[in-house]
Amino acid sequence: MTRKAYMIGTGIGNLAAGIYLIRDGGFNGEQITMMGLETHGANDGALTKDYENEYSNQALSNNKGYLAKGGRMLNEETYENLWDLLRSVPSLDHPGQTVTDDILNFDHAHPTHDVGRLIDQDGPRNKPNKDNYKHMQFTNKERYLLSKLMLMPEKDEETLNNISIAEWFSSTPHFFTSNFWYMWQTTFAFKRSSSVMELRRYMNRMILEFSRINTLEGVTRTPYNQYESIILPMRKYLEDRGVTFINNRKVTDLEFKDTPLQDDIIVTGLKYEEVDNDNKEGHIDIEENDLVFDTNGSITDSSSIGDYDTPVKENMEYAPSAMLWKKAAEKFYSLGNPDKFFNDRNQSEWMSFTVTTSDHYLVNEIARITQQEPGNALNTWIDSTSLMSLVVHHQPHFKEQKPNESVFWGYFMYPRRNGDYVQKPIIEMTGKEMLEEFLGHLAAVDPSKDGIANHKEEIMNSIVNVIPVHMPYASALFNQRAVGDRPDVVPEHSKNLAFISQFAEQPFDMVFTEQYSFRAAQRAVYTFLNIPLSEMTPMHHYEKDPKVMARATRTMFR
Repeated sequence: MTRKAYMIGTGIGNLAAGIYLIRDGGFNGEQITMMGLETHGANDGALTKDYENEYSNQALSNNKGYLAKGGRMLNEETYENLWDLLRSVPSLDHPGQTVTDDILNFDHAHPTHDVGRLIDQDGPRNKPNKDNYKHMQFTNKERYLLSKLMLMPEKDEETLNNISIAEWFSSTPHFFTSNFWYMWQTTFAFKRSSSVMELRRYMNRMILEFSRINTLEGVTRTPYNQYESIILPMRKYLEDRGVTFINNRKVTDLEFKDTPLQDDIIVTGLKYEEVDNDNKEGHIDIEENDLVFDTNGSITDSSSIGDYDTPVKENMEYAPSAMLWKKAAEKFYSLGNPDKFFNDRNQSEWMSFTVTTSDHYLVNEIARITQQEPGNALNTWIDSTSLMSLVVHHQPHFKEQKPNESVFWGYFMYPRRNGDYVQKPIIEMTGKEMLEEFLGHLAAVDPSKDGIANHKEEIMNSIVNVIPVHMPYASALFNQRAVGDRPDVVPEHSKNLAFISQFAEQPFDMVFTEQYSFRAAQRAVYTFLNIPLSEMTPMHHYEKDPKVMARATRTMFR
């Protein structure tokens, strides 16, 4: 009987698993079925109307323009699995090239160099006679605590169980007003309440970036949004090889074989609902030799969207992908604790807003005020109560974007806090009010006599739409955790179930990266197909490179 593989979720991790099965495992596409609630996964972007049913389940009063829920930055030096696998995926835009070629060629032609990373009440910090943010501003005690954390062996990670970053640095609150912390938390989406265990991993895995975090020179960007630049080529690769995609199918339960002592984990069936067909129920029989790859948690689950005149209506649903994991964890003791990640929104939520304009005036003004061109910027207004950041990509960011249109997005790390210019909680604001909040901050640091505040009517007339998005689990992968709260990619005693997501456990690597999902996919496929794990894509260990560590040390004392 032909062995089959079933993917629960069609995000980047399961797409990667499908490619590994074909490329390295000898599977035919016809052996693979992918089932998902939507096509985008956690990667952006699309026309607003394409997301409308997926995230609000109701018609918007304005569905024009584009939506970028958020963004993830790639890294050329440390995303080893991603670059290796995407070298097998043909480019959709340049015949004869691969997706890796597309991205790296674009990035090398448009390198990132951020000169306005932090902005305070006087404007960008990186200018003469100011507190230049190339200085990390550490005290000696903070250097000691950060070094102690980074040098901790992985075998001792359990000593960090359930400890937050705030607790680790509780004796030196100054740490949270340093340039380093402002840049670090808004580059990677950490909060004070986030896990110090994950911060330790980041400091080791991304130590190469520590010495250039002030300019983000290590950031690798895609030609367009990551949905069009990465997801669509991966789907095309799989579709061309006969993989079956079933959209709007929600797997609701896993059935397991009864075994002595309930030790062995063997999936025998999948229950599902067709969400676009009155939730019609169905069932799939799974043979013991078949494989099941589950996305056990998605950071964009339970999202909700609004529009220019409509605030979001918060979706209180427990993350559907995590609910499936939760049911499985109730049956087996070794499958982790999903509530640690999906039952505390205060740790994990944030909001974004995407602005589409009918001309380039506003983007040009942002470039003037922040002193940098589109494609270079991740600006953080450190004096904003809700901690607002802005991202302006190289234009166009969407293939369908008209020549006259501009698109950019921003985000608020603390959406329950009031705005500084619109006196209500960010989560209650319409898209227009979020734009007004942003324009207030922008105008406050505008040095021009004929500043942006004098051109509000012109700006408002150019707005096509502003889409607010509430993501209750955007930073859930950083929630405080203990060893064992995340299941292994292939749990002990599992014969045919693997977890591929940011909520599965792997050694050394760090979450909130496509790299983590790609590597989990490779680990799962190689484990099930008895390919030696020693043949997995090699990873760099820059934390053991004397030159890299010397630069990091200089940065720490700068």
